[in-house]
Amino acid sequence: MSEADALPVHQTDSISEVSRPEAGPRRTTSLASRRSPLAVPRCQIATLDSVDLVRHPSAGDFDTALAASGVEPLTAGPVEIFQINLGKLCNMTCRHCHVDAGPDRWREVMDRETVDACLDALDRTEAHTVDLTGGAPELNPNFRYLVEECVARGKSVIDRCNLTVLLLPRHSDLPEWFAERGVEVVCSLPHFRRRNTDAQRGEGTFEKSVEALQRLNQAGYGQGDHDRVLTLMVNPVGAMLTGNQCSMEREWKRGLGRNHGVTFDRLIALNNMPIARFLEWLEGSGNLQAYMELLVNSYNPATVAGLMCRNTLSVSWDGRIFDCDFNQMLELESRVNGADGFHISEFDPAVFESRRVVTGRHCFGCAAGAGSSCGGAIHDTSE
Repeated sequence: MSEADALPVHQTDSISEVSRPEAGPRRTTSLASRRSPLAVPRCQIATLDSVDLVRHPSAGDFDTALAASGVEPLTAGPVEIFQINLGKLCNMTCRHCHVDAGPDRWREVMDRETVDACLDALDRTEAHTVDLTGGAPELNPNFRYLVEECVARGKSVIDRCNLTVLLLPRHSDLPEWFAERGVEVVCSLPHFRRRNTDAQRGEGTFEKSVEALQRLNQAGYGQGDHDRVLTLMVNPVGAMLTGNQCSMEREWKRGLGRNHGVTFDRLIALNNMPIARFLEWLEGSGNLQAYMELLVNSYNPATVAGLMCRNTLSVSWDGRIFDCDFNQMLELESRVNGADGFHISEFDPAVFESRRVVTGRHCFGCAAGAGSSCGGAIHDTSE
């Protein structure tokens, strides 16, 4: 009997569903499946640290850059956003994925016990929003249970959706299911044109994404209803910072509306983080040095107050606690009183508030230009 065969039936169903070629476009394969050295977080950190940034005043050290701009070391405040990574299983394998998610990551899926521990911890915070991410969070067999429990607690729920997962047979009802519960759907879409989207996410992604967006529109999303918010999330296709979020939103709305009849409520733009598969692409394409210089040279102290690590608690699929989703992927766990390795079942808000945030060179990705957080640009540069 294989390792997968020993799993519960509801989990093997998800694995079987995403393993079929038609389940989702595959731009690449995971670092883990290729046994790439960069599949190991400490190798990613070492690669970033090896980039020569000595000519910059901060020498590429994020804490030094903070101090030079008169900003105190990052400390976390009360938890406002409770972010849960439900696992690395995904029906897609995108080139830029900082999670290194894919159909082969079925071992890293949050179990029911950990989900319940998250709910217990949530009850001890004043968090107003629960942010569900992955992989494709919808593929977790406990996903609907978790959403129901969060809605029952009066929390705003965000589902970070890759769009194509909504076309899988077992998830085709999700647009209506989300609408009934007031879930905000945050959908990743690299561009409103086919070529740029497929280049990053795989052949056929754009066509499937448009179909999924049309289904969400039919369920009432993207029509200005505050209970059925449809948000598009965009990462640049290449080694560059994201453009102006406001002007991009106008351009995306014109392009999708005119060509596909798709409407959405807002667009958020995030810089690509130099970790996992995007780091691999940077290194392989010869863009790593230039991109890191771009991030460091574009450091904007005005973004610091709005960094996601200040008000967000990030929980990994196995229940470990991190300051943000990016630290989670680099295995940089939250530190309290000089110690790390805390599980969500041990969470105490009084202990974790005011902790110093763990930082590294990748943090320049969130503080470059207009800034970048799970909610999009931080520093308003609107025209």
